[in-house]
Amino acid sequence: MRITKTFSETRMVATGQIGLVPTMGFLHEGHLSLIEAARDTNDTVVMSLFVNPLQFDREEDLARYPRDLERDVGLAAAAGADIVFAPELEEMYPGEQLTRVIVNRLSDEMEGPNRPGHFEGVATAVAKLLAGVRPDRSYFGRKDAQQLAIVKRMAAELSFPGSIVGVPIVRERDGLALSSRNIFLSPQERQDALALNRGLTAAADAAERGERAASSLINSVYAEIGAVSDLSVEYVTLASQDLVQPIDELDRPAFLALAAWSGETRLIDNVHLDRSDDGFFADRGTRLRTESVLYRGEG
Repeated sequence: MRITKTFSETRMVATGQIGLVPTMGFLHEGHLSLIEAARDTNDTVVMSLFVNPLQFDREEDLARYPRDLERDVGLAAAAGADIVFAPELEEMYPGEQLTRVIVNRLSDEMEGPNRPGHFEGVATAVAKLLAGVRPDRSYFGRKDAQQLAIVKRMAAELSFPGSIVGVPIVRERDGLALSSRNIFLSPQERQDALALNRGLTAAADAAERGERAASSLINSVYAEIGAVSDLSVEYVTLASQDLVQPIDELDRPAFLALAAWSGETRLIDNVHLDRSDDGFFADRGTRLRTESVLYRGEG
């Protein structure tokens, strides 16, 4: 395992086919699944670790984001990473940053209005990583469905070499989608949050049975969430996978996504609905058999 601090050092150390896993640290099995996927098909696996200030719309969220470099390096090494690229702020953004990457239209819905500037910050940081590390493949979780679509579009339109690979969601054994922010949930808030996955699962089941109306699928989600009075929902949307535009009918590859607050913690989740010869099938992700490292205190 090698820890690098600059783009040039990272390029010098990496050899052969390079797989990049961009993260903001405080790793969990979702991140580790990306490293494992990269390990399967690349000679060198680089995990970047950078808490990107450009993608936080609230200063308190940036300050609150958990950080533990020693823990993350140990987990990344065990999962198969060869290099942890942990740049300082000055390496990512030297001097006054006058350039931003904006992917129009795909960032207009869902997370866009609720987190102003978020995707501009994500796209700018990812563009710098793709240009600086020059990976053959880069791995992103399907949990951030809108982000994945934006990164794919940006990489294609700006002609970055290499491919963008989406990896299924990893969930706690009770169904809660893994997120570094889950550690801020109280036991009751976490219990309440399970309604999000129950709602998405009900909608996924309906889609696989043949339901195509977006209103019906969305109502399936609300039926579960509505039973928990302490959840505050920002949106539940059925959107196309390519352009992230709301659709009224499930007639193309799509994802059903939501955002909600449980206490003071904002959570997102989704199910991807992919087309097959027999109709549509849902990517519900995978569930852990034991508690995640977020709760076991490992690393």
